[in-house]
Amino acid sequence: MKLHVLFFFLISGWSIAVFPQQNPVANPASTIVWGNARFTVLTPEMIRMEYSQSGKFEDKASLVFINRNLPVPKFTKREKGKEIILKTDKLLLKYTNDGNPFHAENLFVRIEGSKHKKILWTPGTKDTLNLKGTLRTLDHARGWDYEKHLEQGILSRSGWALVDDSKTNLFDGSVDWNWVTQRTDSTAIDWYLFAYGNDYKKALNDYTKVAGKIPLPPKFAFGYWWSRYWTYNDNEFRELIKDIKGFGIPIDVLVIDMDWHYTYGLNERDPMGELKGWTGYTWNKDLFPEPQKFMAWTNKQHLKTALNLHPASGISNMEKHYEEFAGVYGFDTSKKEYIPFNMSDKKWAKTYFDVILKPMEEWGVDFWWLDWQQYLEDKNFKNLSNTWWLNYTFFTNMEKKEQRPLLFHRWGGMGNHRYQVGFSGDTYSSWESLDFLPYFTSTASNVGYGYWSHDIGGHFSNNGPTDGELYLRWIQYGVFSPILRTHSSKISEIERRFWMFPQYFHDMRGAIKLRYTLAPYIYHTAFQAYKTGISVCRPMYYDYPEKEKAYTYKGQYMFGDDILVSPVTTPLSKLNWLASKKIWLPEGDWFEYHSGTLLQGNREVERFYSQEEIPFFIKAGSIIHMNPEVKNLQEKPAVQVISFIPGTSRAKTELYGDDEATNEYQKGSFSTRTVIRENTSDRTMKITINPATGYYNGMPQKQAFELKLLNSTLPQAVIINGKTVKANYLSRELTVSVEIPEMPVTEKIDIEMIFDTSFADQLKIFNGNKGFLKRVVQATEKLKFEVASKNMIGTLPDPVYEVGNITNRIFYYPEKTYTLMERLNTLKSSMAGVLLSIPTLPPESVRPVIEYLELNNLNDK
Repeated sequence: MKLHVLFFFLISGWSIAVFPQQNPVANPASTIVWGNARFTVLTPEMIRMEYSQSGKFEDKASLVFINRNLPVPKFTKREKGKEIILKTDKLLLKYTNDGNPFHAENLFVRIEGSKHKKILWTPGTKDTLNLKGTLRTLDHARGWDYEKHLEQGILSRSGWALVDDSKTNLFDGSVDWNWVTQRTDSTAIDWYLFAYGNDYKKALNDYTKVAGKIPLPPKFAFGYWWSRYWTYNDNEFRELIKDIKGFGIPIDVLVIDMDWHYTYGLNERDPMGELKGWTGYTWNKDLFPEPQKFMAWTNKQHLKTALNLHPASGISNMEKHYEEFAGVYGFDTSKKEYIPFNMSDKKWAKTYFDVILKPMEEWGVDFWWLDWQQYLEDKNFKNLSNTWWLNYTFFTNMEKKEQRPLLFHRWGGMGNHRYQVGFSGDTYSSWESLDFLPYFTSTASNVGYGYWSHDIGGHFSNNGPTDGELYLRWIQYGVFSPILRTHSSKISEIERRFWMFPQYFHDMRGAIKLRYTLAPYIYHTAFQAYKTGISVCRPMYYDYPEKEKAYTYKGQYMFGDDILVSPVTTPLSKLNWLASKKIWLPEGDWFEYHSGTLLQGNREVERFYSQEEIPFFIKAGSIIHMNPEVKNLQEKPAVQVISFIPGTSRAKTELYGDDEATNEYQKGSFSTRTVIRENTSDRTMKITINPATGYYNGMPQKQAFELKLLNSTLPQAVIINGKTVKANYLSRELTVSVEIPEMPVTEKIDIEMIFDTSFADQLKIFNGNKGFLKRVVQATEKLKFEVASKNMIGTLPDPVYEVGNITNRIFYYPEKTYTLMERLNTLKSSMAGVLLSIPTLPPESVRPVIEYLELNNLNDK
């Protein structure tokens, strides 16, 4: 991989990172000037097209396109009179110099589409099939009503997408801090044509080559964030965190909304026209008597802390640092006037960060939640989005520290993928709003904006107290979203503390823990996003562009390369306590994680999910890097978990590691370790963990592992580097566990497992039983109460108790797992009749249980 070397310029105490990849001047060999037009062949599928009446062209970086110096692609040039033809392997451009700006008669591009289909583009052609990107905010969104507002992306079923960069401001190239400047030619045309057909992944990869890479957030960002708009004080936060940890909920981030500073009641307007106290930087000592000590406490709790900012009113005369700011900036305070917000002024920005924010960062503020809700464009700089520019200044300011930058703010437009994560804003809490989020989030990847953070649970109340079931489903979706952050408005009827929902608490906590279990997989996927431009959440059509259902099933998406997710966004049926979900499974086999069912793909299926179950499917044969149980992602677990999904004879993956907190990964400071699984016979499996390659600061010299084989019988022999060891069996999960003690990471580990049952037979015998057994326990408990309510000495038929006790039998006799699975499958086939024969229960009270156990759908498993 290309090494990105950081250069630091130290000016007035400022140290701003500049990456050599950001060279806006194209290689002259890729540039062709023809009259007043200039064409730059950036890739075989991407061409920059400029027209200038003066014949002077722009080489400065724009706010969107920062690097045009790419390897020169192979192309030919043919001149004929006023005509020039440029041809790459993927497109042909023809331009006639008729003395006019680009129009449909003097410029056209012919594109090689999918299946050799020719696509013709000319100026003015409407892109009616654009797959969209994202938008600034979901404030006040209800359901799908904001879909129509999504901005254009760089992917389109038209086969091309055009980005008009003509009016975008530029960077001036300053070495102390690259700053915004205006274009000198307001009439010039500056277009980028993306002619990638349906090779969406390559389009995104190339986009990040010219527009900058998607940065990798620090690892803690992928943990759980607590946030709520509420007037907390110091002690209340301490009690809250005590409760969260006491209930066994892992947490990494504490977000403190605006009441950390004085708000003055928010009942009048300030001189800037905003609510007085909406902007603030002075800690409210009535709530936080010793803010520095409070921040020291958050650090001891291993909490990364963010504070909310509304900067629109500038610096008021009531702020603690008002006089200091004015002195550094050069503002006359004799009239005690507010110092206006002016982030486009470099001196103002530097003063703001150094005088206002830096002291709090030194206390322990790890990043800032920018909550810009006011005027969209800068008042002092034409056509400059406040949202975009705030994202840029905050992110690049953080680059002067030896920590990985992170900010939390809304989308500002193209190019903002370089400065994440995103705050999607204030949605209404409803099933319809939840239903929109999977599509909205995955579609944002079409412009590289891969880290939306939503108000999990919804921001505004939807006419009543919090619906526990809706909140649970929102959390379950959040597990498979880029950032998991619960939040709500300051409304008393909204509740976000999980333990206040006894009926749902266990499953809410289980979902949060699942997120932490999957964190290594998510983090590696995020690193891949940095390398490739393919975000963690991405639409189905990236992998299956020729399949129509990849476009029509908007509510499902890929979560990394190996996991397909289709969140439940409707309530449970009152008839069978299940939620129905239609899912399209692409070709191949897919392992439904919660049920342990291996499903054949290339079809649509209807599946049913209980309260605790999340519809996600792992590609058959995948190897998933997981965590053991952890309290936060800042822990360095002694054991790494590797889970092996059944369904193929061979699989391979990489384990990724870096320092998790700095930008050294951009210089190549990271390690990978290849894991290979191969079935060498129908009863023998070989697993190889190769030595680690690469290095990073703090890299462990030794590592222990736990290998998990899902839907597997206990092997009769396990041999690690020639030594026989004992395997364990997790009966409730129907999973083999093999512990590998600490070994040097420079050493190869060979594991061989020998089974007395063929892998093909194991696939058949286990299919669907993991989920069935969990539901049986719940159903049996319900039936016991039903029977006892009618007959104090009543009981259930013996086969019901036998089925409900199978995991316990496996616990005591793991070597008999296969036989017990055979017995279970036999009992399942007659279970419906057994339940209907319970003498004390009428059929109408038993049928919901039969449906809950899906005993009428056994053949669909």
